[in-house]
Amino acid sequence: MATAALTKQVVSRSAFLAGPSSSFSGQSVENVSVNKAFGLKASGGRVTCSAEDFVKKAVEAGKIAAITLATSALAVSSAQANPGRLTFDEIQSLTYSEVKGTGLANQCPVIKEGQDGFGFKAGDYTLKKVCLEPTSFTVKAEGPLKGSGEEYQKTKLMTRLTYTLDEIEGPFKVGSDGSVKFEEKDGIDYAAVTVQLPGGERVPFLFTVKELVAEGTPSKFGGPYLVPSYRGSSFLDPKGRGGSTGYEDAEALPAGGRGIEKELEKENLKNTKALTGNITFSIAKSDTSTGEVAGTFESIQPSDTDLGSKAPKEVKIVGFWYGQLE
Repeated sequence: MATAALTKQVVSRSAFLAGPSSSFSGQSVENVSVNKAFGLKASGGRVTCSAEDFVKKAVEAGKIAAITLATSALAVSSAQANPGRLTFDEIQSLTYSEVKGTGLANQCPVIKEGQDGFGFKAGDYTLKKVCLEPTSFTVKAEGPLKGSGEEYQKTKLMTRLTYTLDEIEGPFKVGSDGSVKFEEKDGIDYAAVTVQLPGGERVPFLFTVKELVAEGTPSKFGGPYLVPSYRGSSFLDPKGRGGSTGYEDAEALPAGGRGIEKELEKENLKNTKALTGNITFSIAKSDTSTGEVAGTFESIQPSDTDLGSKAPKEVKIVGFWYGQLE
């Protein structure tokens, strides 16, 4: 309270000493930060500005701040949409705060040095840190025009950027004849993804490489893998029916006898049987000093069957992959 009163007295005396001409158009302003903010020039410790000039300077300062803020937001948005490709060591050196919100967590590392092709000698290795990053999802379905037939349609991703598989590992054998063989044993080897067709139909599927056994040459090796059910046996549909729990039949719905037994059976008897997919890898670059290998892949697998009530669609997944041989 005492400080406030003392400040009030100093202001009153300053206004009195300024004389009759001490109006708003000729006030003494001693705060240097205000001068800098509005671009005012001091003259002998006194700054003069009219109310009109004051308002103009304030508006200009507000515009500059708004433009700066918008530019910063645009730069951040652009950086998140197109994060740079980093090596494994560069990614490991980043903190959680530096990775959060940038999209880097959904990217596989790249090899900036090394050689083209596969440069490892024959022997038994362990392929670790395998990462699969899809770059496109297409679904085989009828085109938007009638009579166009089935073909792979471009889709729109409906789920978040969480579709990359990572930390996959397993034995990798290089034969004396140049052949290679990889068996998937462990890792984050599945990701639930949903895409939307041009017509609006949404297609959920489980992107995976479970129990993969890939054989061939470094330029092209692949094989079949297991595609588990998108939903488990304990999942209940809207009518309370499930594979291992819930009702056997929909409430108030006859179990059969009206000629629609097969249609009802698809809905009533839930099927969680695993299906099969196929993937092909290609090694484009390797570094024998670090054990890194990288290339592209193409996978074709079935989509969700809604626990056996509908036929699966064929999904093609194309992208990059990365791994380390030890």
